[in-house]
Amino acid sequence: MALVANRGGVKLELDELKTHLATVLRLENVGVLLGAGASVGAGGQTVKQLWSQFVDNHRASADALQTWGFVSSSDVHANPAERTTPNIERLGDSLEIACIEWTRQANASNAAAISLLHTAIADVKRSVTRAAMLDGAWWRDSDAVRVAAQLAAHKSLLQKITSARQPGQPSPWFFTTNYDLAIEWAAEAIELQVLNGFQGLHHRRFSPQSFDIGLRNTLARGEARFGVQNIYLAKLHGSLTWSEKNGELFEHAAYSSFAGLRGFIEGGAEPERTMVFPRAAKYVETVGFILGELLRRFSEFLVRPQTALLISGYGFGDEHLNRILLSALQNPTLQVVAYLPELDLENEQRNARAVQNLLSLRSPNVTLVGGHPEAYFDGFVAHLPDPIVYDEQALRIRDLLRQKAAGDQA
Repeated sequence: MALVANRGGVKLELDELKTHLATVLRLENVGVLLGAGASVGAGGQTVKQLWSQFVDNHRASADALQTWGFVSSSDVHANPAERTTPNIERLGDSLEIACIEWTRQANASNAAAISLLHTAIADVKRSVTRAAMLDGAWWRDSDAVRVAAQLAAHKSLLQKITSARQPGQPSPWFFTTNYDLAIEWAAEAIELQVLNGFQGLHHRRFSPQSFDIGLRNTLARGEARFGVQNIYLAKLHGSLTWSEKNGELFEHAAYSSFAGLRGFIEGGAEPERTMVFPRAAKYVETVGFILGELLRRFSEFLVRPQTALLISGYGFGDEHLNRILLSALQNPTLQVVAYLPELDLENEQRNARAVQNLLSLRSPNVTLVGGHPEAYFDGFVAHLPDPIVYDEQALRIRDLLRQKAAGDQA
């Protein structure tokens, strides 16, 4: 399938798309939103793959969820190729509410059902955790991360985005719905600082004011002033290495979290107070809390003047994020570029509802890119311009030479 690109209802050729990407990367504020698709090349899974794994590995739990009406028959009993995928966020929300209500009405007659419900919830979490683990060697060996070919696209993305920053421009933001550590590992491999809202050395607590801190090279002059020393990372759904204790949020080192997560995947107890739980109710419950704060940062970023948001691997399945994004398009200086492998421009009704809404706007502020495999994450990264250093003095010299050449011709 050939690449297709649409900006405001107008088709873009590949060269035009690359030129547009180079232009938006020069805007004052640049951010990237990554979904599950961005981690597939690093060993992650899409939501469809995650659900199929859950059904295949935890059939009793899947059958119970279908019997109780939490999911449809086609979600569980259809052939793998035709199996539909429920909204994992909504499913988690429904299961949590049911667990609270069934427990409140606990008696001898429903004890077995409550036990099976707890098992099903744990199995859903296991599938989500398994999908986000990526390569187990990366949790225990930093050298394995440094040479990992599967993280090459993530490293390239970070290098291209940060190197495009001009003197005085703020560091870029990376927003992700993924629980995995692909961005953190890629940044460490290229020695790029990550500000993710946690502060501390041995006990890293969530401190949202750390997002207002930036890093700079005090020795940089001329060409060396280009680029930035850090990125801001907001993990909108949580992370495998986050936990809650006594009302505070902590981030743990990967190597210290690995054993507990691996044991949970293999059927053991869930690590205490982990932040991995895909449920829509978290948006209501965490106002002023970590996820509420991260969503607020996402909203605030999108309304800044001269802002670009690049999207890859995100299938527009999170209704809350979709509402924020659609509302933000009232910002006349916001440019959105979204890569969607499944994009269908011939029959717009076959796209996700949020994508249909974006297409219907016919706005030059929205660029949608589709086509397999060009629109996958590695294709998106390949389309971004390579890092180029522009020195102000060199630019002035080039302008003078250009003017002189024009004068000589006259």
